[in-house]
Amino acid sequence: MRRTAYSVSQVNAYIKNMFAQDFMLHSICIKGEVSNCKYHSSGHIYFTIKDEKAAIAAVMFAGSRRGLSFHMQAGDKVIVTGSIEVYERDGRYQLYAKEIQKDGEGSLYLQFEALKQTLLEMGMFAEEYKKPIPKYIKTLGIVTAPTGAAVQDIRNIAGRRNPYVQLILYPARVQGEGAAESIVNGIRALDQMGVDTIIVGRGGGSIEDLWAFNEEIVARAIFDCQTPLISAVGHETDTTIADFAADLRAPTPSAGAELAVYDIFELFDELDSLHYRLRHEMEWKAESARNRYQRLSQSLAMKSPKNQLNDRKQRAMNLEEKLEQKMLDQIREMRYRLGVLAERIDGISPAKKLSQGLAFVTDQKGKRISQVSHVRPGDEIQIRLQDGTIIADVRERRETI
Repeated sequence: MRRTAYSVSQVNAYIKNMFAQDFMLHSICIKGEVSNCKYHSSGHIYFTIKDEKAAIAAVMFAGSRRGLSFHMQAGDKVIVTGSIEVYERDGRYQLYAKEIQKDGEGSLYLQFEALKQTLLEMGMFAEEYKKPIPKYIKTLGIVTAPTGAAVQDIRNIAGRRNPYVQLILYPARVQGEGAAESIVNGIRALDQMGVDTIIVGRGGGSIEDLWAFNEEIVARAIFDCQTPLISAVGHETDTTIADFAADLRAPTPSAGAELAVYDIFELFDELDSLHYRLRHEMEWKAESARNRYQRLSQSLAMKSPKNQLNDRKQRAMNLEEKLEQKMLDQIREMRYRLGVLAERIDGISPAKKLSQGLAFVTDQKGKRISQVSHVRPGDEIQIRLQDGTIIADVRERRETI
């Protein structure tokens, strides 16, 4: 007998219909551990929820993200509320999440958010009330458990950065019954002692472990504290009410110690650098002052009455030498010119002409006779020679043709 064969689509549709008819699967709460958590760029979150024996695929669509109040990651213990449906194309079922809370912490998160909102509205988290953390401190108060990694980390960091800072530990309960009251007493005690800075904190843990730092009395004690206070609770991802109320939040106790205690060896390096710069500047200033003093001394010496008198004497001597040289040059020039004129005069001198055998002839009145036509026969003439004068009568004149 031949049996009826169904297609894959028919089988998947049938199974999907069976799931749809089960009203319990329409709204179901499943608790377990998150793994393979992926935040898609579309806004959807894909993850797996598992326990020791089994696992189920889950998805929270972007439109349902309002039902998630924290950043979910692998390892979180959660309670997921949603529906289980069949994805017909692949023939597999998965959990479609509508709301996700941390397992055992849902009510605590609601209390946390309610107290946070109340204190925020009261202004206890306002920036204007935050006190600055001193850069250099002598005493550091610590409110934490006397044993554990937190106090040891703070001691190690503080000792390495500045061994001269005095650490004062108030051994407080940081978990369980009476922890909040113990933390409050520690804050008030250290505040009254007048330490420079207070660190309040502990190592990481679950929200239940850290709940003492979410109590209102702790937040009020931190707000009322007159000493600058650093909250250093848990790991970097942990956030408590104490963090909002404190003057400064540190992600870990170790980070709190680094924020509170300045690295004195870095300070020593800065001081050495400043000392070198100061000495260099002083030497430069001193050298500049010496050079300026020398310039001013030289200028003053040059402007003194004695130097000015000597300078003017020297100028007078120089002018006198120039004048004397000028006069000598003038005399030399005049002598040269006189010699030239003397030679010229000597060249036209009558006495010289006479010494050369020439004669100077005049009439009786002494008028020069330079032409034959100036005399007539019978005239008396005077003939001057080098050694005397001849008086003669003109007998005859002969004109040169």
